[in-house]
Amino acid sequence: MPAALPTRRRRVGVVLTCAAFALVTACGGGGAGSGTVVPDAQLTIAMQFAPGAGYGIDTDDALVVSQLGVSESLVASGADGVARPSLATEWARTDPRTWRFVLRPNVTFQDGTPLNPAAVVKALTWVAGVSAPPRAIKGIGLTAVADGADAVKVSTTAPDPILPLRLSSSNAAILAPSAYASNPPKVQDTGTGPMRITAVNGTQSATLARFDGYWGGRPQLAGVTANYVSDPAARALSLRAGDVDIAQELPESSALEFTGSNGFVNQTVASPRTDSLLLSQSAPPFRDIRVRQAITKAIDRTALGEQALAGSAVPASELFGPAVAWGSQERPPAPDVEGAKALLAQAGYGPQNPLRVSLGTYANRAELPTLATAVQGMLRAVGVEATIQVADYDAKEPDLLAGRYQMYLLSRSYLLDVPDAGATLTSDYSCQGSYNINRYCSQAFDALIAPLGTTTDPAARQEIFQRAAAQLNTDAVGVPLVHTQANGVGSKVTGYTVDPLAKTLVTAGLAKTE
Repeated sequence: MPAALPTRRRRVGVVLTCAAFALVTACGGGGAGSGTVVPDAQLTIAMQFAPGAGYGIDTDDALVVSQLGVSESLVASGADGVARPSLATEWARTDPRTWRFVLRPNVTFQDGTPLNPAAVVKALTWVAGVSAPPRAIKGIGLTAVADGADAVKVSTTAPDPILPLRLSSSNAAILAPSAYASNPPKVQDTGTGPMRITAVNGTQSATLARFDGYWGGRPQLAGVTANYVSDPAARALSLRAGDVDIAQELPESSALEFTGSNGFVNQTVASPRTDSLLLSQSAPPFRDIRVRQAITKAIDRTALGEQALAGSAVPASELFGPAVAWGSQERPPAPDVEGAKALLAQAGYGPQNPLRVSLGTYANRAELPTLATAVQGMLRAVGVEATIQVADYDAKEPDLLAGRYQMYLLSRSYLLDVPDAGATLTSDYSCQGSYNINRYCSQAFDALIAPLGTTTDPAARQEIFQRAAAQLNTDAVGVPLVHTQANGVGSKVTGYTVDPLAKTLVTAGLAKTE
């Protein structure tokens, strides 16, 4: 790509990349609510996930910090998938490997220090240098330097057309320089968001107060209490009892009782998230494609979505679903029990030598144990005995990344780390992928997605996404089971919107009503 392109053209790389994944909202409102805003109110939230790593900004806890309205990144990416200004007001590509970001003026951190190039360089340099960099920036050789009084230049080892989108990751949040005096960096009073953390109670709760110096205007709420409630039924019960004002991710059966007619803001949106059955190709039996194909044929994905999950999820025919423009709208193929048995027989498994495997998953996504039980029954019908093991994901992750498992049921957003599917295809399915739990390695697949490193045309990127998804089906790389939805319910609130990307929750405009 030529250097020093005109500003409008240089920004095409940002805009078109975002347009490449126009997110399709299934249903839900804009969070307008009704009633009169209560000035300076306190609000309580039942949140789905608790921090698991001390609010470490380089871990998945960064999403919690972002949802609480504490931290912000240089770039934002909304539910429509369009990159937009946040702490940077504009950006442009200055050479094939470098982007220049102009910082928003008059922004202060919650400790009173100013946002300036030195602070941004310190934050980005720290997160790029940790021993296990976040997936959004891992392996790209990110470096940052100040460029004048109001800008930074961020470079990568190779040309990266989606770098601004990578910097919208919650892991790329910019904290005050004082945060980095401790490890993990301190998030109390070091963010730039509308709320600041005043106290934390382990994995039970956190309390927040309004940051009066917020650059985006005075937040409407005076404070927030975030209760971390892993049990979805308990979240629904708290909302029903009036103990909380907002509850995330309720069971479908519970969510239906909270309607607009009785004062609730109830939203369900299509989520760019797929629940998949991962199959480790590190060792037998799933190194053999015939066994992987047999597992695929054995599973009735329509029954999983429409019966096991009572219609709360869409049966998956491939990795990408109806939440994105390029996703498959087709129903999955019907199960083929006899075909599965035949493939297993070819691979050496049958009544005299039954295939016995472990099937792991975790419980803080309510649908996963249900899916595991249903899959177990479907596999039994073709002669495969699966032993279910439900355990904490964080504790299991090292084994998963090392391939020390057989089958694992995982829920994964393909736009979470970076709102561009190319990042997930690279991290999860390329030979050098940093999150390649399937342990899949195909030179042909790597060659197929290689043009994503330079392709900026949205139609061309979408075509590659579609071809890549088809190739994963052909190679039986895991089994996409269902595409999930995101939901949330608020009681007497306004300004509440369920974010399909799960990055935002508490905003300056969120308020209680009466």
